[in-house]
Amino acid sequence: MVYFVGAGTGAEDLITVRGMNLLKKADIVIYAGSLVNPKLLDYTKVGCDIHDSAKLTLDEVLDIIKSGEKKNKNIVRLHTGEPSIYGAVREQMDELDKCNIPYESCPGVSACFGAAASLNLEYTLPGISQSLIITRIEGRTKVPPKESIESFAKHQTSMAIYLSTGLLKELSRRLIEGGYKKDTPAAIVYKATWPEEKAYICTVETLEEVAKEHNITKTAIVLVGEFLKHTNYEKSKLYSPDFSTEYRKSKRD
Repeated sequence: MVYFVGAGTGAEDLITVRGMNLLKKADIVIYAGSLVNPKLLDYTKVGCDIHDSAKLTLDEVLDIIKSGEKKNKNIVRLHTGEPSIYGAVREQMDELDKCNIPYESCPGVSACFGAAASLNLEYTLPGISQSLIITRIEGRTKVPPKESIESFAKHQTSMAIYLSTGLLKELSRRLIEGGYKKDTPAAIVYKATWPEEKAYICTVETLEEVAKEHNITKTAIVLVGEFLKHTNYEKSKLYSPDFSTEYRKSKRD
């Protein structure tokens, strides 16, 4: 059996309990070594066969899985964050389907949520933003034309931008061209929730400057939007005394 497990945002104790237990039972672990905290491997049992997928091709990963499946081994494919976001898991699952190898998924906490926790943020402040756009800028790999940074910037909502640290000058330009003001609040969070985490509040215009100042060149997420100010928002109706819910009647009739 193959388990696709989300490693969480980085801190070794931010993997799910289910994910931790799957690691403890695993006979084989294939982990994304360039991104996953190696301390998570401490959960594995003695004798577990561990492979770093950063050095492997898709076919080589599949060969390890197929070999383990023939021996009835428990196999964990350990991905960074939440595997369904930039995890390249679907292509692996489709190949396993062709081989009739069963698999299950175990969710994890993605970097944008680790970054929000580190900065004590709420993406969906009433009156400010009720949506979160998770995206990346086009670099060596393309994005669909309708999903450009400029098109998303037009929404003026909260954004979490992955895989873009090496293109911050271009990112700022596109965000501004799309409609964000130059002084729109932004943040750059390096290795959210890892021991070496760095987090800085800046503006859309100063993203590249702040990254250079603190020597951040990769493994960071960019947050953009007025939610970062956490001012001038409306309080939630859920807890308002003049708002009735299924569980509580209005106290200001």
